[in-house]
Amino acid sequence: MRIAYISTYPPTECGIATYTQYLSNSIAGKGKEIRVLAQIGAAGTNVFEVYAPHDKDIAAKLFFHVERHAVDIVHIEHEFGLFGDQRGVQIVEFLIRCNLADTPVVVTLHTVFEDLKYEEKIIVQHILSLSSVIIVHESFQKDILLANYDCLKPIEVIPHGVREVEKLENAKELLGLKGKQVLLLAGYMRSTKNFEKIISLLPRLVEKNKDLVLLMASRSRINEHSAYKEELYGSIENIGLEKHVKILYGKFPQFTLDTILSAADVMALPYCKGAQSGVLAQASAFLLPVVTSELRSFKNWIKEVQGGFYASNDDEYISHITNLLQDDDLRAEFQANIEENNRGKNWTVIASKHIKLYDSLLVPPIKGAQFYYRPDQIDSNSKITH
Repeated sequence: MRIAYISTYPPTECGIATYTQYLSNSIAGKGKEIRVLAQIGAAGTNVFEVYAPHDKDIAAKLFFHVERHAVDIVHIEHEFGLFGDQRGVQIVEFLIRCNLADTPVVVTLHTVFEDLKYEEKIIVQHILSLSSVIIVHESFQKDILLANYDCLKPIEVIPHGVREVEKLENAKELLGLKGKQVLLLAGYMRSTKNFEKIISLLPRLVEKNKDLVLLMASRSRINEHSAYKEELYGSIENIGLEKHVKILYGKFPQFTLDTILSAADVMALPYCKGAQSGVLAQASAFLLPVVTSELRSFKNWIKEVQGGFYASNDDEYISHITNLLQDDDLRAEFQANIEENNRGKNWTVIASKHIKLYDSLLVPPIKGAQFYYRPDQIDSNSKITH
């Protein structure tokens, strides 16, 4: 079986790119052939730079490569704006082209909200109508789609994958934080992350946690949200607690980010908008307890996993963060809960769920017909049907 992933891809800095890298590598590790048809800036084995985000012929370029690579399944990692202007409307034409060629298409919707914009709702409805099957990461996202759109095709819930990694034991020492209680803020810097909430609470947190250091490792892409960034850094200077704040800046490739995550005791996710984030998956990989906002996806994760707390107000943020920093037994309990949950969500498990879905789309044209595929690199005596 050969699968073409339509997505951004590293070294492009993007959560969807990282997600696609982990998923496609895991699928390849199970013996499937993959092709990644990506935006300009991608690189890697079987990764092809196909289009730029401002191109006017994205659908045609993508379909040309789908045909030339003779793929069995197309899998689109969808985010608004990745496929041209008008919130990525060209993805609709691409889906029509795949339908005309009788090529099965899986679409993972990475953004599912009840308050989508008018043009976004139109695109979602066409994706739902023209895809073979839809994947979302959360059950409530499936509920939103069923309640607000005509859903004629199956919608499958497959969670965001979690990496299997080892914590870097000397990370605090490497970052000059040995002996400190470390509260982490990490992720792309934009106003919806609401990082200012934690910064405003820092004086009260320091009163209760004398060895606390707020470790902030955040960056913005292409200087977006620059005004918010300046305001945020300005607020840190104004509170006058510089010795309790450590700011890291840079590009944070994965190994660098792993060091930062390894140095943290607790992560704060005070987001005011979003779905279950890639940052939460990164924290989970390092068994890092979290204190979050009341976003639906965060509350669901906390109730299911028992890996942290969600906070309704300032007092709860302070109380929950303090409890996790000071109570070693509580922190260890939450870490054990996260570890148990990860077993069912590591990328190996998630890859198997995807392959089962792909297999279901290869429908015989007549009774008794058998799907047959022989990869390029294979033992001459091996018998391969998928």
